[in-house]
Amino acid sequence: MADIGSAAVVFAFVISLYAAVASFINGRWRNAEVWASARFAIFVVAGLTSIASAALVYSFFDRDFTIAYVAEYSSRDLPASYTFAAWWAGQAGSLLFWAWVLSLLAVIVVFLQGRRQYHEVIPYVASVMMGILTYILGIVAFSSNPFDRLPFEPADGMGLNPLLRTSDMFSHPITLLLGYVGFTVPFAFAVAALISGKLDDWWIRATRRWTLIAWIFLTLGNIFGMVWAYTVLGWGGMWGWDPVENASFMPWLMGTAYLHSVMVQQRRGMLKVWNLLLIILTYALALFGTLLTRSGLLSSVHSFAMGSTGPLFVALILIVLMGSLQLLWSRRHLLRGQHELDSLVSREATFLGNNLILIGAAFAIFWGTVFPLLSEAVRGVKVGVGPPFYEQITAPIFLALIFLMGVCPIIGWRKASTENLVRNFVLPATVGATTFAVLYSMGLRPFWADVAFSAVAFVAAAILLEFWRGVRMRVRHGDNVLAALPMLIWRNKPRYGGYIVHIGVLIMTVGIAGSMFFSTNIQKQVAPGESIDIRGYTLTFQGLTEVSTEHTQKVTGTLLVSRNGKQLGTIESGKRVEGHADEPQPITDVGIRSRPLEDLYVILASWTEDSNTATFKVLVNPLMMWVWVGATVLVVGTGIAFWPDRRERQLVPARERVTVEALEPSSA
Repeated sequence: MADIGSAAVVFAFVISLYAAVASFINGRWRNAEVWASARFAIFVVAGLTSIASAALVYSFFDRDFTIAYVAEYSSRDLPASYTFAAWWAGQAGSLLFWAWVLSLLAVIVVFLQGRRQYHEVIPYVASVMMGILTYILGIVAFSSNPFDRLPFEPADGMGLNPLLRTSDMFSHPITLLLGYVGFTVPFAFAVAALISGKLDDWWIRATRRWTLIAWIFLTLGNIFGMVWAYTVLGWGGMWGWDPVENASFMPWLMGTAYLHSVMVQQRRGMLKVWNLLLIILTYALALFGTLLTRSGLLSSVHSFAMGSTGPLFVALILIVLMGSLQLLWSRRHLLRGQHELDSLVSREATFLGNNLILIGAAFAIFWGTVFPLLSEAVRGVKVGVGPPFYEQITAPIFLALIFLMGVCPIIGWRKASTENLVRNFVLPATVGATTFAVLYSMGLRPFWADVAFSAVAFVAAAILLEFWRGVRMRVRHGDNVLAALPMLIWRNKPRYGGYIVHIGVLIMTVGIAGSMFFSTNIQKQVAPGESIDIRGYTLTFQGLTEVSTEHTQKVTGTLLVSRNGKQLGTIESGKRVEGHADEPQPITDVGIRSRPLEDLYVILASWTEDSNTATFKVLVNPLMMWVWVGATVLVVGTGIAFWPDRRERQLVPARERVTVEALEPSSA
């Protein structure tokens, strides 16, 4: 199977190169036969990458340890589910997964969207996508081949890293990769628009759902990463500002800015250059995230070993940036806006402010992420940047962003009148100010916690005011009171789906602020019968239990939990060592008691076998549950915004809704 997989990758590389060139030729000179050939080549590449992927998965289940990648990421005792997940557990396999997904996306774009009103530019889109796929396949075939053989056959493989033997292995890596790869589609449409010179709003309409798909997968990837960090890594937090965490967060910030900015172009014909620049930078940052994860360029719990892949990805990022920015510069004369910013007190201005804040946050995180590399290049010493830097820089930025989330929905386009400001801002501002006054008078500290919760109250009031006005209007037009709200959302899914996304962000903000400002922890050594007291909880140590198997040694500490004299049950936390004897991996099994107001989080830090004493680190993280609740609401809101809206087709000019068959280029 290794020979079949290797051959499939090499053939896919050659044919994808042909598809990229042939698609570009058809876009420039319009030849139906060439385009038919290019489309067939795209289909063949998807088939070949599927064969290569199937060959790798089969090799895992066949326990073919002559293949280095199989030997490194699996073993004979590895369960079937994790054996399959080993496909993307390492650098070479994940890049093959990357290429496979991109080949399928190319098929979908060309064979589905290419049959619609965008057929004239689809060849350029296909050329860009296949050009990038060719580069990735080249890396897989000649630099990071998952089918490379060992000079001998080991008796057993090394097995999958125990940290990856969780259900998150099927959620976190896959969703991140789908998010990274997914942004190829809107990027390719943007470049196609620049190449063809067709620079009206068509490419934004064509890629709205593609962008939402990529964005929600990247969102899910970050959320699942937070869950993995909180429940598996066992350090008490959900976001450690790790380089690879940052790398997935930066394109999310830039993509969020883009999703907001395109609304201004569609409504007012403004920010055309800006939107193209945003999608270019979003894709470059997605590639940068892939670089950090796949190259080991920076030290991270997520990254793989450094090799030749790193420079190759750096070269790809430079090609993408230099090529697309040169195209953007050459077409700048075609990108003049239809209108200018009339007033700083307008919805356009708030969207622009939203963009600047998101980009500022992305730049600050980028600077902190690459600073170790810069310090090493200048001073010869790699100086790391810790969480305090990111928290001090990003906290005020995100507070300002939360505030603008409340301003955008209720301020008018072009220039807000005094009447508009009074009518729309009095209630939300009153709610926000009252919240701050109440919290401050109650003695809630620190000050920035009061500001954060007050900002959330202001934005929530603004969004709920919009819902109330919409519902009231529908009731006035005869809708049933109970049906008015769902009908309001269903009849304007992009708008109200976006509001629900914002509500999800607000709920997450409450949870993040609660755990950030009010978390408490204590570390104490206890013997059986002794207790740990923290924020009203009493945890009485019951003792240690030890379990040993062939590849696992586990020690578990049990504590009896009570609060104010009321027994709440027990909580367990342990340490286990898994893996083969030559490379044992210590794992922390945390104990979490999650309730709406707070999480009780217990870590077994160490123990003494002779005296049966143990040291526990106990944390109380307020409002943590609301982070996950808010994330769920956010995903639901995105699904609503993504759902097809019948009015979207009405926004497409009639001249663009001509059937493809009527405009299919004739053969030369």
